Amino acid sequence: MKFVHIADVHFDIPFSTLADKDGLDLKRKLEQRDVFKKVIEYIKNNNIEYLFISGDLYEQEYVKESTIEYINKMFKEINNTKIFISPGNHDPYLNNSFYKNYKWNDNVYIFNKENNYFSFNNVDIYGFGFDDFYVQSLDVEKIKIVDKDKINILVMHADLDASKNGDKPYNPVLTKDLENLGFDYIALGHIHATNFEKNKRILYPGSLTSLGFDELGKHGIIAGDITKEKYNVEFIEIKENELKEININVSEFSDVEELIQKISEIIADEQLYKIVLCGKRKFDINIQKIIDIISAKNLIKIKDETVIGYDVDKIAKENSLRGYFVREVLEHKNEYSNEEIEKAIEIGLENL
Repeated sequence: MKFVHIADVHFDIPFSTLADKDGLDLKRKLEQRDVFKKVIEYIKNNNIEYLFISGDLYEQEYVKESTIEYINKMFKEINNTKIFISPGNHDPYLNNSFYKNYKWNDNVYIFNKENNYFSFNNVDIYGFGFDDFYVQSLDVEKIKIVDKDKINILVMHADLDASKNGDKPYNPVLTKDLENLGFDYIALGHIHATNFEKNKRILYPGSLTSLGFDELGKHGIIAGDITKEKYNVEFIEIKENELKEININVSEFSDVEELIQKISEIIADEQLYKIVLCGKRKFDINIQKIIDIISAKNLIKIKDETVIGYDVDKIAKENSLRGYFVREVLEHKNEYSNEEIEKAIEIGLENL
C-alpha cells in the first residue's frame, strides 16, 4: 500500500506575529494553501492510495467555512485516494465542528467515538479522534488488531511519552505501549518537529509549514510504500518560503549605520526573518528605530541579546569627561536597575 502522512496543518491559524506587517499574515495563509496543494499534486502524480491526516488540520476557533470548502475541493481532486482524518486538540470532533456538520467528499473518513476502524481488502485502518480540546487518554492500549495478516495502520493525535499527570493533557501515550500493539505503521500528529528515521514505525511528520520562529528547518510529508514483507518510508520536504532566524554579532560594528546596512543585505530575498543581535555593543540600539529605517515587510522581528561593550570600570578611572560622566552615573546605581545604568552609560558615551 502507498500512503502519505501529514499532520498539524493548522489552517486559519491567526499568525499573530505577522498581523501588523501589512498583509503578511494573509500571505502566510496563502502559502499554507500552496504547500497543501503541492501535497495533493504529489498524491495525484504518484497514485497514492491513502492519505493520513493526524490531527490539527484546521483551527476550530478561527476556521472559516470557505477554508473548509477549499480543503474539501482539494480532497475531490484525489477522488481515488482514501483520506483518513484523526481530529486533534485544535480541531476536535465537537457538536459544532465542521467534522460533524459539513458534507465531506465520499473519500473522506473521520475518526470519532463511533467510527474508529475501517476495513478494506488488504488494509485495516484504526484511528481515534479528540472530542475535546484536552484528552486524558484515548485508551489505545486496549486496541485488538482484528486480522494480523493484513496491513494494519493506526492514525492518531498524541503526545508521545508525555507525562499523564499534566493539567492539560493531549492524549499522552507511551512508545512501548504502541509498539506492543503490533501495527505496521502508526501515523501520529501533535509534535511540530518530525522524528523521522528510516526504520521507525511510529512517526510524526511535523507541521506541514513553519508556524513560527520556533519551527525552523525542513517541513514536509512522510511517504510510504509498505507490505507485510517490505517497509519503505521517506521524509519528503515540501518547499515553502522559510522562516529564518539569523544571529548577528554586533561586536564587529562600530556604529548603528553598519548594523543597519548588514541587516538590509541579509533580508534582501523573499524569506521571512527574525534577527537576533548578540555580542558586545559599542553603540545604542533602538530596535523600533532600526525596523522603521529598514522598512522591509519580511523583517518580522529583531531581538536584542547584546551586552554593553565598554569597559566601564576602566573608563571610570580616566581623568577625562568620559570618566567623569561614568562616575556620575555609577553613583546612582542603587536607584536604578543594572539595565538602566548600562543604557545610560551607553547612550552617554556614544554621544560623547
